[in-house]
Amino acid sequence: MSPGQEGENVARPTETEQDPDATWLARVMHIAFFLLLGASLARFLLRHPWEDRSPWIVALSGALASLYLLGPVVGTRAAPRRIAWLSTVVAVWILLVVLAPSFAWCAVPLFYTGLRTLPARAALGLVTLLTAFVVFAQVQLAHGGWDPNLVVAPPAVAAIATGVFVYSDRQAARQRALIDDLIRTRRELAAIERREGTLAERQRLSMEIHDTLAQGLSSQQMLLQAADRTWDSDPATARRHVRTAESIAERNLAEARRFVHDLAPADLAEGGGLEEALRGLAARESTAFRVDGTAVPLPERVQSALLRIAQGALANIREHAGAESAALTLTYLDDQVVLDIADDGRGFDPADRPGGVRGHGLPAMRVRAQQLGGTLTVESTPGEGTVLSAAIPLPSTLPHGAPDPHPHTDRRPHADPRPHPDPHPHPHPHPHADPSPNPAPPPPPPSQES
Repeated sequence: MSPGQEGENVARPTETEQDPDATWLARVMHIAFFLLLGASLARFLLRHPWEDRSPWIVALSGALASLYLLGPVVGTRAAPRRIAWLSTVVAVWILLVVLAPSFAWCAVPLFYTGLRTLPARAALGLVTLLTAFVVFAQVQLAHGGWDPNLVVAPPAVAAIATGVFVYSDRQAARQRALIDDLIRTRRELAAIERREGTLAERQRLSMEIHDTLAQGLSSQQMLLQAADRTWDSDPATARRHVRTAESIAERNLAEARRFVHDLAPADLAEGGGLEEALRGLAARESTAFRVDGTAVPLPERVQSALLRIAQGALANIREHAGAESAALTLTYLDDQVVLDIADDGRGFDPADRPGGVRGHGLPAMRVRAQQLGGTLTVESTPGEGTVLSAAIPLPSTLPHGAPDPHPHTDRRPHADPRPHPDPHPHPHPHPHADPSPNPAPPPPPPSQES
């Protein structure tokens, strides 16, 4: 009679009001119940004009209708009062079926109510009980005539209805579980994205602070220490150091203000573009600067990254390389822009990663280049200086199928722009090898007047 033993844990909506489809189905079942109840009462009164049992039938029909109307009041949860209500409704219906078998088909809405209210096993037990009384009523209405359909049809219909309901209920439970998983996954992804955004912003802030404020403070410290050493012996030089430190402090203040408002570096904000910013930086550092190739407009992010790389590299040269000269070369190629920073300092072995380093150094420069899809390479040999190259890709400006203007030559016209090596290398490690595990980019270099 039933589609088989079902588990106890069939998920059900707890509040019909929260599910528009369940609310609609409940209304249909309520309407169907009262139609069936009214039709059954009318049939009985037409077939059995006012008999001794008629008052009982009318009274029980009114009682059943009144009890059924209380259903929404007691709620849809399988609470004790809901179960007591359902038991009372079923008991009154059974009395009616025993007195008047024509009320048997009111069982169909009761199937739905029981399946929605009770746990799976209890609901199937109720369906079995209701089906048994439906079969009893059909046999009674046949007046002793034998018809196999009267015994087989009600259980078959009940089994089909119950199976469809349980299947739909479980499908709905699986869909709710899937939706819950999707919502949970979306929240987890949002949390991961927030964490990644926080870490990325933290890294950006650390590099910006290192490339601006930290470098400036380091330069001021060196200049003020030099001024202190020469204050008595050479007051003019000492005052010059102090003025230079004051100038660096002024630039640092401008950088800090722009940094707070998330603006471009102060050198770029002056309006001259990357070339003028690099030229001004090279002038402050007493460093050679040249531009090769035909200049093309560069995105602000590319200009800012290349300027920061140049500031960090020159600060490392000044503080650690012991170089007599350095050179900046900005090269525009067909598909990329390349910034070379070369020095004639003591050099180092790029494979070595000396310890005891304090800042971001190369890792920060490499991150800046990689964030724009570029690369950072270092060419160095102990005693022969260093060339640091940052290459940032650009959209191709050549028309489709145009020949390469340098088909058989090195695409970098200045593969080794470093000055002559220092014949008296110093014993300190080279700054470009800064391998700090938590990099923090170097401060803007002080004036070479020191």
